Amino acid sequence: MSDRPQTPLLDQAGTPEELRKLERGQLRQLADELRAETVSAVSVTGGHLGAGLGVVELTVALHYVFDTPRDRLVWDVGHQAYPHKILTGRRDRIRTLRMGGGLSGFTKRSESEYDPFGAAHSSTSISAALGFAVANKLAGQPGRAIAVIGDGAMSAGMAYEAMNNAGAAGNRLIVILNDNDMSIAPPVGGLSHYLARLVSSGKYLTLRGIAQKLARKLPRRLHDMARRWEEYSRGFWTGGTLFEELGFYYVGPVDGHNVERLVKILENVRDADEGPMLVHVVTKKGKGYAPAEAAADKYHGVQKFDVVSGEQAKAEPGPPSYTGVFAKALLAEAERDEKVVAITAAMPSGTGLDKFAARFPDRTFDVGIAEQHAVTFAAGLAAQGRRPFCAIYSTFLQRAYDQVVHDVAIQNLPVRFAIDRAGLVGADGATHAGSFDVTYLATLPNFVVMAAADEAELVHMVHTAAVHDAGPIAVRYPRGNGIGIPLPEVPERLAIGKGRIVREGKKVAILSLGTRLAEALKAADMLDGRGLSTTVADLRFAKPLDEELIRRLLATHEVAVTIEEAAIGGLGAHVLTLASDAGLIDAGLKLRTMRLPDMFQDQDKPEKQYEQAGLDADAIVETVLKALRHNSAGVIEGARA
Repeated sequence: MSDRPQTPLLDQAGTPEELRKLERGQLRQLADELRAETVSAVSVTGGHLGAGLGVVELTVALHYVFDTPRDRLVWDVGHQAYPHKILTGRRDRIRTLRMGGGLSGFTKRSESEYDPFGAAHSSTSISAALGFAVANKLAGQPGRAIAVIGDGAMSAGMAYEAMNNAGAAGNRLIVILNDNDMSIAPPVGGLSHYLARLVSSGKYLTLRGIAQKLARKLPRRLHDMARRWEEYSRGFWTGGTLFEELGFYYVGPVDGHNVERLVKILENVRDADEGPMLVHVVTKKGKGYAPAEAAADKYHGVQKFDVVSGEQAKAEPGPPSYTGVFAKALLAEAERDEKVVAITAAMPSGTGLDKFAARFPDRTFDVGIAEQHAVTFAAGLAAQGRRPFCAIYSTFLQRAYDQVVHDVAIQNLPVRFAIDRAGLVGADGATHAGSFDVTYLATLPNFVVMAAADEAELVHMVHTAAVHDAGPIAVRYPRGNGIGIPLPEVPERLAIGKGRIVREGKKVAILSLGTRLAEALKAADMLDGRGLSTTVADLRFAKPLDEELIRRLLATHEVAVTIEEAAIGGLGAHVLTLASDAGLIDAGLKLRTMRLPDMFQDQDKPEKQYEQAGLDADAIVETVLKALRHNSAGVIEGARA
């Protein structure tokens, strides 16, 4: 064998069109180069690593076999799409992943024609691909749709709802089941590969078609028996009976790291005329990078890291995270009360419930990617006298809104919602921002909605939720670290619907909800420096409002400003409604509301996002000054003097 270095191929395959010009025997080298480039890029940017490394060969094979972007390739979630981005003309920007103005960490329609469908929430790919496939079929246009979905995402009911309706797509729909954890049926040696190639081959499918035609001439009972025998005999050897029952022709399991075998099987599947097909591909998270292979959980999402050692950059020491404070507070409540139970939807570490599960395994329930079930399950627990805490990211709780309304709120059941990642979330961008929970929860009768201003307040609110049996209650808190204040040794039960005055003033009132309180206090200092005496209130509750406190502040201050890390329709809207109903607006009150802008904000550093949203101290001051200018120019000039 020659010792001459191989000519790099990744430079020659910057797009799928260029990739398809390579010889099949070159694909192994290309996959190795693509894996190295992925590791190198993520070491600089941070982000999701393990899942992407596991689908390198699959990504190469899919773009080699299918005519992307005319054939629509839909990645579920998008965690694994970094190699896809490199191969689809974005290699020169791959080191801007998850940065302000850079590439999204997920697939995004506005970013590339090779991203036909934006994905960041799990289990949507089959439904979307089915839509593409049926649209092409109705229009008489060529083009297939390929959905790549992980085994974890298959725990969501939506995936099966889509598969149950997939018959309408015919042979235009192909589902790739990326089995990298559950190992539904791991490939076993050469026999498995042989069977996968056999049942996807044209010869087998032709013989199967002939046998089916002959069987149709048999009496109905014998015909049905023959059909079931063929399906179940394949299921016995290869697995996949469930998928056959849903109307899919099952192929697999297939070694997802043998790129040449993958290409052959995908070519067979591409050219088949069997209706919807499912290819079961078995992969390994972190494949090809030893640190990621050894610790799949640790390298699912990573900070910047050293490629040689795999050591990740350590965060600067600082206050505990809000998630960690919640977990510690909930553990304390569970120690005091055996009725406290915890529920997560496939996010035990993300919500801090992994610590709860270690201490109380029998009182912890991870229901998988099934937020709808999580909420109604919690409702059932509450109806039977338990005290359930349903810990779900704000953005994911959106998926269970009907259950929140119908199964919890209408029945006034005391489900406790711990809403992590409230507000803007930085690098994950618009798809993961917790922008809407105040609006969609505070509009519901019977709900109590709290927002923690700091980590000490979060401890008090977890305790308040634990002992609140009068109906549903939610506490929202952001991603990231607290502000560093001491945690209370003994939590306080907060009076429902009562806020607190943090700072007394006379002319301006800032009514804060959540962690914008720190910026409100900065703004108060700046306003005081201008001679504008400022009150700052932490309302604590978006619902029920502290009407007595709000009425007093509105009646005794010239300008009042509400501020929240939430979309329009939240706290500000409720305070405006209160002021209108009380006739305070008619009396000339200058009331302004500050909330997230009516747009989806792209990824950036959180502090930059809030600056762009106009929710920092400078923006508060400017809002107050503009309101006062409407009163009289003399007020401002006098204040500045």
